[in-house]
Amino acid sequence: MPISSPRHANDPVLVALGAAIRRCRLAKGVSQEELAHRSVIDRSYMSSIERGGQNPGIVSIVRIARAMDLTMTELMAEAEL
Repeated sequence: MPISSPRHANDPVLVALGAAIRRCRLAKGVSQEELAHRSVIDRSYMSSIERGGQNPGIVSIVRIARAMDLTMTELMAEAEL
């Protein structure tokens, strides 16, 4: 299990991003494990991102968006960021 980002864990921005990733993933019928695999991200890290416990880097966010056939702009719009 990854350690949460201590300074930013559960920040409203990260919670909104994680919730948007989860909504998009579920809307596309993709499991968390499959999204993690497509994004080349560990599944437990993906879980923590979706819960708002991690502050993912830009490369990870782009990988996640692309794995769901979204642009980063579309993902951020879904998160209302």
